[in-house]
Amino acid sequence: MKKKKIFNDPIYGFIELPYDLLSSLVEHPYFQRLRRIRQLGITHLVYPGALHTRFHHAMGAMHLMGQAVEVLRSKGCEITGEEAEAVTIAILLHDIGHGPFSHALENSIAEGISHEDISALMMDRLNDEFGGRLTLAIKIFRNEYHKHFLHQLVSSQLDMDRLDYLNRDSFYSGVSEGIISSDRIIKMLDVVNDSLVIEAKGIYSVEKFIVARRLMYWQVYLHKTAVSAEHLLVNILRRAKKLADQGEDLFATPALTEFLRHHYTKKDFVKSPSLLDLFSELDDDDIFTSIKVWIRHRDRVLSLLCERMARRKLLKIEIRNRPFEKETTDYFTGNACSLLGIGKEDVSYFVFTGKLENNAYNSASDKINILYKDGAVLDIAQASDTLNISVLSRPVVKHFLCYPKELEKIVR
Repeated sequence: MKKKKIFNDPIYGFIELPYDLLSSLVEHPYFQRLRRIRQLGITHLVYPGALHTRFHHAMGAMHLMGQAVEVLRSKGCEITGEEAEAVTIAILLHDIGHGPFSHALENSIAEGISHEDISALMMDRLNDEFGGRLTLAIKIFRNEYHKHFLHQLVSSQLDMDRLDYLNRDSFYSGVSEGIISSDRIIKMLDVVNDSLVIEAKGIYSVEKFIVARRLMYWQVYLHKTAVSAEHLLVNILRRAKKLADQGEDLFATPALTEFLRHHYTKKDFVKSPSLLDLFSELDDDDIFTSIKVWIRHRDRVLSLLCERMARRKLLKIEIRNRPFEKETTDYFTGNACSLLGIGKEDVSYFVFTGKLENNAYNSASDKINILYKDGAVLDIAQASDTLNISVLSRPVVKHFLCYPKELEKIVR
């Protein structure tokens, strides 16, 4: 027997890799790359401690999966050794396809392909490299295995992914509202009719989980300053790709240069497996190193955008419940042109509107079911005696307007 590897995690303490194959997967360049991709993208500009990575999160979710498997087995749920290994691999690799700065640049590096799609393609590649040993894990990940509850442990409204990231993001950001009782929730897991359920004794822990998600979205994931920073980052890449299309010379790493000069889609990734290797070379460092250099680029728009990002001179953002009137956006647009010395065709990089959606619990897609002692199973929205849960199951949409902060003194 090989000596099992142990990691010291600030959330759970010592984490053990229970299978030899996991050690080999963790050591693979595809997975090691996750050390260089921040879990919360650019949110450290709001919460300085939020510098943890996708590597941290993947290891934590894997640890929780081991606990969940043992709990379900103790309650008579049949999970074979092969299935246990496979579902653990599936959760370990569930985020392996994330691009630089995680969700911030989703569909910016490549178009029409999500990180889940790239994760699946990378898992296929790893399966080839490891002689088909990931076949069952891939079936579980894609929900193609006959035991549906195993997929729910990986991807559902109460999966190991969410149980880890809420506590982890809360810890590193310092926002205590995200703290949940993941141990209690896992201990209350069971399976009925091939679907995950929570024993009624755990209903209050689930209620707090849903409330914590809502609060963490407004306070961290959709924090207005983080939203402003992420859109600035997206606009930097959008401008760089436009200049690359026009044949402009841009400093960038070889991998980033390739994605700047081409508009790759999901079809391209499927047809050309070598694109995966190229994509796997990209991380946060590629983007921010380029941003520092682009500050001195001769294109004024790109230079101004990069200067704002590197020096944290972020765009002002206003958020409200109704859309902004055209007169308001036109007013800021006209003044931004004068302030920045740019044409109207380029002002959309600095003045723009959008909307935010916070949906803590979506019962239409995948329910969190509560199991009672008499065998009855109820959706948490109906089972909860906390009125907030039924309210939290409805999405909240807010609208935002971004513009250069200097305009406040001019237009107010």
